[in-house]
Amino acid sequence: MPNNYRLAKVSSLLKKEITLILQNDLENDLIRDHFVNISKIDLSGDLQHCKIYITSTAQEKVRKEIVENLNTAKSSIRHSLGKRIEMRRVPEIIFKDDVVLDKGLSVLKLLDELKNKNQNHNVEDKDAKS
Repeated sequence: MPNNYRLAKVSSLLKKEITLILQNDLENDLIRDHFVNISKIDLSGDLQHCKIYITSTAQEKVRKEIVENLNTAKSSIRHSLGKRIEMRRVPEIIFKDDVVLDKGLSVLKLLDELKNKNQNHNVEDKDAKS
């Protein structure tokens, strides 16, 4: 089984090269019109399978369409990767929508609402005491 250093090195290389492919080589208007970013790459220990998590500034419906388009084009992306990097076997790739950012933002929003509610409650208590 490859060590963690190799996994990190290959993941970093894949992220860099796939980002370049998405920016320059892929001719898809939906992907070019929206800011698409690779947030995370999960590479299997045997370097045969790769899950690529995508974030975008687009709405959820459009993000799902972007992921579908990327999964449709994954064979050409994998072919381009094979030309760009020197590996015995380029891993099978699957694109997924990264919802961690959305969940984090919703938690922050809830915390802000609680903070504002608490501040308003404290102001009302001070007014009642006066």
